[in-house]
Amino acid sequence: MNFGERTKGLSRLIAHSGNNWITLAGAVLTTASGISLVWFWFMELTSSRAVNPYIGLLLFMILPGIFMIGLALIPLGIWLRRRKQRQEGPLPAEYPKLDFASPVARRLFLLLGLATAVNIVIIGTASYKGIDYLDSSKFCGLTCHTPMTPEYTAFLNSPHSRVGCAQCHVGPGAGGFVRAKLTGLHQVYGIIFNTFSRPIPSPVTSLRPARETCEQCHWPQKFTGDKLIIRTKYADDEANTATTTVLLLKIGGVTSQGQVGIHGRHLDTTERISYIHTDAKHLTIPKVTYRDADGQMVEYLAEDAKPEALATGQERKMDCIDCHNRPTHAFEVPERALDKALVEGLINPTLPFVKKQAVLILKRDYPDQTTASKEIPQLLEAFYKASYPAVLAQKKALVDQAGEAVKAIYLRNVFPEMKLKWGEHPNFIGHEESVGCFRCHDGTHTSKGGKTIAADCNTCHILLAQDEKDPKILKDLGVH
Repeated sequence: MNFGERTKGLSRLIAHSGNNWITLAGAVLTTASGISLVWFWFMELTSSRAVNPYIGLLLFMILPGIFMIGLALIPLGIWLRRRKQRQEGPLPAEYPKLDFASPVARRLFLLLGLATAVNIVIIGTASYKGIDYLDSSKFCGLTCHTPMTPEYTAFLNSPHSRVGCAQCHVGPGAGGFVRAKLTGLHQVYGIIFNTFSRPIPSPVTSLRPARETCEQCHWPQKFTGDKLIIRTKYADDEANTATTTVLLLKIGGVTSQGQVGIHGRHLDTTERISYIHTDAKHLTIPKVTYRDADGQMVEYLAEDAKPEALATGQERKMDCIDCHNRPTHAFEVPERALDKALVEGLINPTLPFVKKQAVLILKRDYPDQTTASKEIPQLLEAFYKASYPAVLAQKKALVDQAGEAVKAIYLRNVFPEMKLKWGEHPNFIGHEESVGCFRCHDGTHTSKGGKTIAADCNTCHILLAQDEKDPKILKDLGVH
């Protein structure tokens, strides 16, 4: 039997056995969802409005799913019809001939051929757009609204807001994609049955290695030299007295002097530091193993390190994330956030006690963000109405502006619905907002040879001015 005869036989089989409700239902589903998909894709291409994340679920997951179900029903109906016919008696040796001389038959099979070609295009496009949508930041941050709102809010306010979530959270290739989506099934289960963690824990141990993510843009060995840091703080007195600290941060790297500074001492092209931690947040580190410049591995034990802690703790090879633990999903502490708002002019420092009152207002317990949004501006205005009515009368606009700025700080850092409060996710860069560097640089981690991991300020930076009003160094540098 040649190819032409086989094609005719298959055509007769489909025409004869395809006349059943399952196959016809599949054809209807495929046609309806296919037309809907093409129409929505056209609207997406021609519209300037961003696709709503829930519409995205419909476009890139639900409708393609219905389309595939419809395609599956078509051969399923034919197979069931054939099985029923076989049970009722012997199948015909040859099905009725189709009269291809008939214009109706020719148009029918031409239509089927075109539909098959269109279906192939739709399946390919849907698969590509579906994968692209599943990897989008909008899907990660907005589809699972309640659990991921804090992380997505922090992401939008971060230096990495233009870097897609998948670039850090999904491994390379098909294997990484499949693993990420299988993990996502567990998360979907948690959302459906309301069993997800509150707040979402930091995924330090499950993230891709920094060499595959951070170091694709940031190359530690090439970050050399010193960095000038200028940080202004405001006191909680009536005048909101401003003082400034100026320091040179020894970023280091690889120089003619060898591996120096923070990056040079901590990171290398090969493993340099590993440590044992005994808690999920990596706050308690009883043991640090360090490869020195001579290639010797030196072990440093904390003075209170216990054998059982060393035996049960988890070991981790140090990379960027161990210090830059909140590079994107960073949450501020009230004092630092208010200092920044005062520096940027979002809050006017001429308002008496505005720093102190804002801190007190931010640290109050609110049942939800809606309540906080309403009460925070009211509480600040009430303070000035009671204590400084003349200031409120003269600077009402500044008080209102300050109330909105304080509210914005709360809304991007505290999420009562997710039990995410101030300080829940400590930032390990530095040592002012959390224990940070002092997890290891506490002066108690000592080797058998008597060496200690230094806690000296000059190890990592040089203080040029500390909490001074109008530091002279800034005038000398021409900064102020």
